[in-house]
Amino acid sequence: MRPRRRRARRAAAFLLGAGGDALLGDPPNVLHPVRAVGLLARWYEARSRRATHQRIAGLAGAVGIPIASGVIATVFETARQSPGGRVVAAAATLALASAQSTLMRRALEVADALDAGDLDDARRLLGYHLVSRETGDLSAGEVAGATIESVAENLGDGVAGPWLAFALAGSGGAWAYRALNTLDSLWGYRSERYAEFGWAAARLDDLANLVPSRAAALAICVGASGERGIRSAFDAWRRDRGLTDSPNAGQPMAAMAGALGVTLTKRGHYALGAGFRDAGAGDIRAAVVVARRASLALAVLCLAVIAVRGR
Repeated sequence: MRPRRRRARRAAAFLLGAGGDALLGDPPNVLHPVRAVGLLARWYEARSRRATHQRIAGLAGAVGIPIASGVIATVFETARQSPGGRVVAAAATLALASAQSTLMRRALEVADALDAGDLDDARRLLGYHLVSRETGDLSAGEVAGATIESVAENLGDGVAGPWLAFALAGSGGAWAYRALNTLDSLWGYRSERYAEFGWAAARLDDLANLVPSRAAALAICVGASGERGIRSAFDAWRRDRGLTDSPNAGQPMAAMAGALGVTLTKRGHYALGAGFRDAGAGDIRAAVVVARRASLALAVLCLAVIAVRGR
């Protein structure tokens, strides 16, 4: 009975955590545990600047900080005495580790700005909340396309990744994944400073996202509208998934391009769904609908993993 009870508790925690994230979104940045991970990463980076072997120093941080994050999350969950308390604690850690709804809300803010004809505000919102690229000279279509890309990519590293990690390894797994993803966003840039120090974080994040990115792409195909949309999503996924520099980002983005029938372009880098029409504000809203359906498919997958895992 004990394995069955563990599965039931983890399933309950998953449903509470995923549902809480969907309804409430992220807390203010100053209260979010990711901020603590970021502060620790900045402290470690500053301490490592004089290290002779920057790649080794970066590897130690890319392994040690996620492990520490996972241990803290596990202690937070298991310190509760009652089974109900552990379920609530696990649900809270999952809700904080995932990013199911906040980014979708930010995407809809960009769509509202485009609908209002305020391209400058749409560019500002896109650059502030969603992407790291320069947005000041993007056209309305490029702003819409970049927003859709963020919605699609977030299904991999903000939803499928932490959810599957939780299904497999509980709160500790979800937060080890989230911490690694945070380190990649801080250290994984291709610059002189991070070429060596950030190498391990980028490579480990690529490895950790191999399955989530593909699960997200499949879920987008499932969440597409109608037989034609599903077929188009699968075709674009198969054809364009390798066009991005990242081995993972192109997976859900290509599927979303096909699901919506739009071209997603980053100047000088790629054009996913070439031959489709340019994206617009309405397509951002459609992408959010597809993403929400895809999240339901991912939830079913994670519950299945919990059911068969036996622990």
